[in-house]
Amino acid sequence: MAASAYPPRRMPGRVLIIDDNPGVGEALALLLSLHDIESVQARSPAEGLALLAQEAVDLVIQDMNFSADTTSGEEGVQLFREIRALAPDLPVILLTAWTRLEAAVQLVKAGAADYLAKPWDDTKLLATVQNLLELGEAHREAAHARRERLERRGRHEALAARYRLDGIVYASEAMARTLALACQVAQAELPLLITGPNGSGKERIAAIVHANSGRARGPFVAVNCGALPGDLIEAELFGAESGAYTGANKARAGRFEAADGGTLFLDEIGNLPLAGQMKLLRVLETGQFERLGASRTLRSSARVISATNADLPAMVRAGSFREDLYYRLNVIEVALAPLAERRDDILPLAEHFLAGRATLDESARAALLAHTWPGNVRELKNVIERAAWLATGPALSAAQLALPAASANVRNLDEPSREAVVAALAQAQGVVSRAAAALGLSRQGLYRRMERYGLGTAAPPGAPSAPGG
Repeated sequence: MAASAYPPRRMPGRVLIIDDNPGVGEALALLLSLHDIESVQARSPAEGLALLAQEAVDLVIQDMNFSADTTSGEEGVQLFREIRALAPDLPVILLTAWTRLEAAVQLVKAGAADYLAKPWDDTKLLATVQNLLELGEAHREAAHARRERLERRGRHEALAARYRLDGIVYASEAMARTLALACQVAQAELPLLITGPNGSGKERIAAIVHANSGRARGPFVAVNCGALPGDLIEAELFGAESGAYTGANKARAGRFEAADGGTLFLDEIGNLPLAGQMKLLRVLETGQFERLGASRTLRSSARVISATNADLPAMVRAGSFREDLYYRLNVIEVALAPLAERRDDILPLAEHFLAGRATLDESARAALLAHTWPGNVRELKNVIERAAWLATGPALSAAQLALPAASANVRNLDEPSREAVVAALAQAQGVVSRAAAALGLSRQGLYRRMERYGLGTAAPPGAPSAPGG
């Protein structure tokens, strides 16, 4: 074996070595172990096939000649064919000591990954093994991602086929779970509390609940309790008689009357004053209320769906929100995650808001994914619509999105910084698999970031040098 410096890049994997020469098997196993590549050895084709049938491996290195009195290589050819029959996609490296390599070349044409002559060059063999393991990992990751996409699409299509989603745009699993829960509880004649930050789409969820309930033919009435002065909220909800307050020149029905037989959506319920809270509790318990300035009792069968971005339990503890009302409203809770926690929704929503008026170039897509979206979907819509109206070409760039300057220093939550990559590699002593796991990345993903940050494949500062050959 030719002595040479080993590449510093390390990669885990499991290799099956099939060679009847114990010295060859041990030398290969030692070489691979120095680079964190696990191996298992077999001394004959039969033993190799038995191991292959019982254990998971990522690559096979097989000898081509298992008989001392012939150099035909027929045993190696037959072994390769049986390996292909057992595991058609498993890469196989052929080792041969022959001068004539015609059979090995024919097997490469038949699907073998490569062939190497004995004695082998360590660097070349390691590079071949690592490249094949990396390629296999990439294929597995791509296949897994395809399966996940198909499964997710199937779940989303099944949800859309079963329920009315009113054209809501989403791709994330978090939103899919929220929608599934909302649709599941839609038929329940119970109060519902939707929690989530401002601009995240709580009213859309409430409308979907209404559309899938037994009240879908009835009215859907929405009230933003945070947009009305405290002294007018009660009149808005319960109605008022003429003269009930300054400016009340005629009697008017409230939202409970308007929503009778349908759904009343109370957004920002935490802004309801205590007097209004008491009256709301009575309506929820009895269905009865009176207009302001009136003594006649009215009834409403409206289902109440409320929403808040406030910490209602904290308000209960502080005495600003009635505990009995909180538990009456929160019979069923649907929690809506902020856009920053459902990043798969960002680009589909952006393209939906563009409505074909323009496209997004790569810089715009990266900027959208890197932004933290404190204003959630509402902020995204405003950014996209402003950029679309001011666009000077068919594609929007990051500069045209004009995202707030503060977001320029905010990286994608899934995107580790250069410093984080260097630190992880140093902590893992240059073992890429360990560093990738610590960063929540695949090996492929970490290699891409190493290239992006100019780290190449060299060991990071503080990492030990790889052993020599």
